[in-house]
Amino acid sequence: MQPRLIKTEADHAAALARIEELFAAAPGTPEGDELDLLVTLVELYEEKAYPVDLPDPIAAIRFRMEQKGLKAKDLIPYIGSGPKVSEVLAGKRSLSLSMIRKLAVGLGISPDVLLREPKAVSSLYGLEAQGIAFPVAEMVKRGWFDGFSGTLVEAKEHSDELIAGFVGAFGSALAIPALNRQRIKPVDGSDESGLAAWRIRVMNLACRETLPAYKPGAATFEFLEALTHLSYLDSGPLLAREFLNKSGIHLVFERHLPKTHLDGAAMRLPNGAPVVALTLRYDRLDYFWFTLFHELAHIALHLDTDHLDLFLDDLAEKGSDKLEKQADRFASEALIPPKEWIASGLTVESPESRIVTFAEKLRISPSIPAGRLRFESGNYKIFTKLVGSGKVREVFELS
Repeated sequence: MQPRLIKTEADHAAALARIEELFAAAPGTPEGDELDLLVTLVELYEEKAYPVDLPDPIAAIRFRMEQKGLKAKDLIPYIGSGPKVSEVLAGKRSLSLSMIRKLAVGLGISPDVLLREPKAVSSLYGLEAQGIAFPVAEMVKRGWFDGFSGTLVEAKEHSDELIAGFVGAFGSALAIPALNRQRIKPVDGSDESGLAAWRIRVMNLACRETLPAYKPGAATFEFLEALTHLSYLDSGPLLAREFLNKSGIHLVFERHLPKTHLDGAAMRLPNGAPVVALTLRYDRLDYFWFTLFHELAHIALHLDTDHLDLFLDDLAEKGSDKLEKQADRFASEALIPPKEWIASGLTVESPESRIVTFAEKLRISPSIPAGRLRFESGNYKIFTKLVGSGKVREVFELS
């Protein structure tokens, strides 16, 4: 028979019959290769069709205690204290991952059996293998652990469970920016653990939103040009979020964590939906609009077309990275057409009134040309009245 994926009981029976015929086949022969393939296909089918439930964790512990002739007091090195042992065995206290590690090694019980949620522990072990240590204290302070209202001491005691729940379905592969350097743009010198935690937080926030399906290629240059004119309105940043949401693009705000040097990011959710995340490290309109357009440029140029996964940006770093230069140029030209910028003749010596007149002509916020002049000159003490300080968090009612 021609080996193929087993989907029905009839396929399963036929595969078993063929395995019996090939059972004596020598390894390395065509028949032996067919036998190996059929055995693998049968195992895959049986794992799905006849799943074996994991035993109850407490039952597994009691069974191992009986095998080894252990008493409750013998579990103290693994669980922590006599009262904790009593609570665990009575089902009144859940096992922490710290306990699971010790019990797995000391009693030889599989972590999958003890945890009940093998994917969560797999994700956590994957994080630890990459040297990721989340800033638990800061995460507790910000309320990032849903449903947890305990003290910092309690959080540290149960940090394994809290982090496993925080990572959730995303898993360690999505959590660790360093996992595949060739497919992302990390921020040089930043704390990898902080970046991982921040990214997962952003993805969790985005997943709470229900948006229309995103159509790859929707974030065109013309799309950004239409968005530019919303900057002319007082509620422009708020309208920008609605504009993006209607096209299936998430816009999320989350303050950067210490030692992350982060302004914004462009990424994709597991379902392919793009996310723009901004830290609003500087509460200014010029900063908001350029950072937003820079991240949208990454979606248009790189996430949609080159199938890259993640860009984490510190816009204060004027590096030579090709992709960052492309995003900068795309954003700048979408905000102000090059011909218009050259024709304006604006310089750092221009009076504020000329900048305002130019912005009125293009129907954009004066913060955009003012911010560009500040950035290009490196002088951030000029045009302070035009850049919209304190105007972004206010409109989004962010603290």
